[in-house]
Formats: sequence, C-alpha cells, structure tokens
Amino acid sequence: MNIRFIFQQLEQNSRAVVELVRDMDSEQARWKPTPNDWSVREVIGHLMDEEREDFRFRIQHLWAGSGKPWPENFQGDWPHERAYNLRDLDELVNEFQMERARSLGWLERLENPDWDQRYFHPPLEGISAGDICAAWAAHDLLHLRQLVELKWAYGQKQSAPYSIRYAGDW
Repeated sequence: MNIRFIFQQLEQNSRAVVELVRDMDSEQARWKPTPNDWSVREVIGHLMDEEREDFRFRIQHLWAGSGKPWPENFQGDWPHERAYNLRDLDELVNEFQMERARSLGWLERLENPDWDQRYFHPPLEGISAGDICAAWAAHDLLHLRQLVELKWAYGQKQSAPYSIRYAGDW
C-alpha cells in the first residue's frame, strides 16, 4: 500500500468537501431530494462521525490488541438521531476539519504501523488495518460524489421550469 498516497488523499478529500459546501445557503444545506435521502448537513455530520467513531477508532482498536469485538456502529441512524439537519453547516464543517486534522496528525506520528494486522470478529472477520485505511480515503470519495449529486439535484430544482438537459447526461 502506498500509505503516502492514502494520507494525501485524506487531506485532499477534506479540502474538496469543504470547497463543495463553502458559502452554501441554509436552505440548500438542509434540502433533501426525498425524505429518505441525506441533506448536505447530514453528509457533513456523517463524515465527522466517521472521523471520530469509525476509521481512526477502529484502526486504533485493532492495534490495541484487545481481541474484543468492535462496538456497534449504527451510522445510518445517526443523521436523524444527532439532528445534523438542525445544526449550522459552518459548525459541522469546522468540526469535520478539526477531526480530520486529528486523524492526519495521528497517522503522521505512527511509527512502523502493522498495516497487515487483522480483525477477527464477524461480520468483518479478516479485515486488515490497511484495508480500513484504504477504505477511509475511498469512503470520502463516495460522499464527495453524494455532495455533487445533491448540488446537481438542487440546481435542477432551482432551474424549473427550465430544463438542464443541454448540460449533458448525468
């Protein structure tokens, strides 16, 4: 694994997230295409959760060698339970940036990490620290795509009654 590349991606992805939502108005940040979709605020809250309670935490837990299963992680429920759609977008973005900076600092300070060390509990039995780290950067990209799709759908709604089909296929 090219760990330097992964670290750079985590840093670049963080900047890209911030740039996509910078100066977004409150209505757009709260808007959802359907009631079951996430808003921009909920995506940012989720990314913050991931920094605090998933990737970094799980790698640390794996390396601690406790042999215990990871705590349950009900991410799908968190945006509603944690009321991210009611929070200020700038506040959420700042918290995400702060947590990402903590993660990057932690990663930079690691000395000879064992990226091959594996977790041995279902349902993720056999996943390695390296797998988790690589997935961390990929996870960002999934949510960057989600943020772009939210901006596209909101722009389409705001353009009505005119069509955006001239822009090309989505």
